Amino acid sequence: MRAMIDNNKHKVIFRLSALGDVVLTTGVIQYWADKFGYTFTVITKRSNAAILENNPHIKNIIRLDKKDLGDLAWIKKSGEIAKEYEGCELIDLHATLRSMILAARWKGKISKYKKFSMERRIFKLTRSVRLEKILSGKRVTERYSAALEATTPSADKLLPHIFLTDSEIDCAQLLIDEHNLSKKFVALHPYATHPDKAWPREYWSKLITLLDQNNIKWIIIGKDDSIFEATKQECNFTNQLSLRETCALLSKAELLVSGDSGPMHLAAGVQTPVIAMFGPTSKAWGFYPAGPKDVVLESDMDCRPCSLHGKSNCKKEQECLRRIKPEEVLKKILTL
Repeated sequence: MRAMIDNNKHKVIFRLSALGDVVLTTGVIQYWADKFGYTFTVITKRSNAAILENNPHIKNIIRLDKKDLGDLAWIKKSGEIAKEYEGCELIDLHATLRSMILAARWKGKISKYKKFSMERRIFKLTRSVRLEKILSGKRVTERYSAALEATTPSADKLLPHIFLTDSEIDCAQLLIDEHNLSKKFVALHPYATHPDKAWPREYWSKLITLLDQNNIKWIIIGKDDSIFEATKQECNFTNQLSLRETCALLSKAELLVSGDSGPMHLAAGVQTPVIAMFGPTSKAWGFYPAGPKDVVLESDMDCRPCSLHGKSNCKKEQECLRRIKPEEVLKKILTL
C-alpha cells in the first residue's frame, strides 16, 4: 500500500506504449514538480520502468506485466489501482481503451492529453501543409503538458531528464577506461523496432569507416536479434547493457547517431546531443529530439510520412533513408 500522501499535490500518471513515449514524460514531470511542487506515481510497463527510477519527483512506479493488461485482468487491476489512489488526480498521457477503462474505475479528478490521432491520420493521407504546421508546432511533451494547463511551455522547457546514480556513472567510466575510449566518442544505434525505420546497414558500415578515417572513437549500443557486425567488435555493446547502463554510457558520449528510436530519447534524457534520421515517420508526429544541439535529418519526398509508427511496407526500398548519405551524417558529427 502507498504511504500517506497529499492528494492535492500527488498525481498519478498513466503512460504505457513504447520506451520513448515514457522517457518523454520525464520532462513534463520535472516541469510540473518545479512549478507546482507535485509528486507522482507513474503507471507503466515493467519493461520501461527502469528509466523512471531514482527520479526524486516519482514516489512510486506501478510496473505492469503482460498478464496485467489482458481485458479482464486490466479491469481488475485498474480497479485495484483506483481504490489505492482514491482522491488523487489521474493524468492520462496514454489515451487508449485501457485509459478509458482506468478512467471508468477512477475515484477522483481525471485530466487527459490530446493525442491528435485523427489529425495525424488525415495528414498521413493528405500531406496537408496546414496540418503539418499544427502537428510539427506541438511536440509530444507540449501535448502532454496541455493535460494540466491551457498555456503550455515551449519544448525546450520540457526536455526529458533521466536521473543516474553516482554508481551508474562510475560503472560507465570503468567501461570506457577498459575499452580505451577517449573522452570524445560517438555512440551509434543502428537498430529499429520496425525494419523500414532503420538506416541501411551498409551506410552504418560506411559511416564507421569515415569515423575511423577521422580518428573519431565510436561505440555501438542497443538491442536486436540480428547484431550489427562492426570492424571493432570490442566497441560493440549490442545486447550487453541494461537500460540504465545504456543511459550512463550515453551520458559520457559526445553525441548519439540513431534512427527514430527509443535510445534517441534516452540520449536526450542524459543531455547528450542527437543526430536522428527519420524515414517513414515524421517530425509532425511530435516524437523528435528538441535539445539545443539536436539534429533531425530527413528527405523531402511526397510519400513521406508513410507510417505512424514505422510499419511502412515500403515499395521504394527505403529511398527516404537512402537519400541520407554517410558523408552528410559525418559532416553533422564534425559540426557538433
